[in-house]
Amino acid sequence: MKLGIVGLPNVGKSTLFNAITNAGAQSANYPFCTIEPNIGMVMVPDKRLEKLRDMYEPNKFTPATIEFVDIAGLVRGASQGEGLGNKFLSNIREVDAVVHVVRCFEDGDIIHVEGSIDPRRDIETIDLELILSDIEVLDRRIEKTKKLLKADKKYQAELDFFQRVRAALEAGNSARSIECGPEEAELLASVSLLTNKPIIFAANMSEEDFKAGMDENACLQAVRAAGEKEHAAVLPICAQLEAEIAGLEPEEKELFLTDLGLCESGLDRLITACYSLLGLMSYMTAGKDEVRAWTIRKGTRAPQAAGKIHTDFERGFIRAEVVNFDDLMDCGSMNAAKEKGLVRSEGKEYVMRDGDIVLFRFNV
Repeated sequence: MKLGIVGLPNVGKSTLFNAITNAGAQSANYPFCTIEPNIGMVMVPDKRLEKLRDMYEPNKFTPATIEFVDIAGLVRGASQGEGLGNKFLSNIREVDAVVHVVRCFEDGDIIHVEGSIDPRRDIETIDLELILSDIEVLDRRIEKTKKLLKADKKYQAELDFFQRVRAALEAGNSARSIECGPEEAELLASVSLLTNKPIIFAANMSEEDFKAGMDENACLQAVRAAGEKEHAAVLPICAQLEAEIAGLEPEEKELFLTDLGLCESGLDRLITACYSLLGLMSYMTAGKDEVRAWTIRKGTRAPQAAGKIHTDFERGFIRAEVVNFDDLMDCGSMNAAKEKGLVRSEGKEYVMRDGDIVLFRFNV
């Protein structure tokens, strides 16, 4: 999974990126500090996988990973090339989902490119640039479809749909807000539209506001209103706190979070939100050689899940030997789980479940 962190300059993008990846991206108080995108890999925290590691003491331990891309700050006019905008927009097209960091904190020492704190305006600024860029991309697809239509009338429905999408974009609506059937959704996915990507608004609050509670915070409420309109998840976060947490040992980190009344760090909450947004889950393989998590979409059947490991596994799939994680923990070992009849033999139609521990049988 690849996530792009976007927003206006000086909203805390690079601070958040540094905190969650420990990658050391440059962070400074002036626009376009980030020119080339910074990339960091983060392990997906999963206590189930850690318990499997304790059980098997494997030679290799491989959690699932997420790639975070810190994309340079966008400004008004980015779609026309302002502030190297076209270059930055092309970086966003490569990600699976967008984390839009919105500034919800006051700080006289950190300039705001628009001169004041206004989350709704800032969101609209970024949205407008993404929409304008999408219109340009969609126009090229419409022209291509018109040429195809001259040779084959079956492309009329496709043209009608794309013109409907364009009208929605012209009206200031994102592509993800357009209601469409399964076939139309496939068509929409075939065009690389920025505003069709799943999005999470990360409301970057001051440490004081974050600790004080969020129900009455006007900036956060503005972000939540925008999230409702955009069918987007909203994650209250404090990049500065995350930066403090990032350097702590696990025990210290847990105490720090407990003092704040939190069960999880911002990174953990962000990853959970992204998995939910993208409809993802994990299954696991476990043994002495390796304990590993594999990320798949919800609804994936066993052969396709096996194909994540190797294409031969899918091609020669025979069956999947599956045990529920809790059942394995209760039994203490795979052999004990088998003796109790808790290890199931599943065929090609089996739909994988989150937390399944699997051994695939195949023959090529």
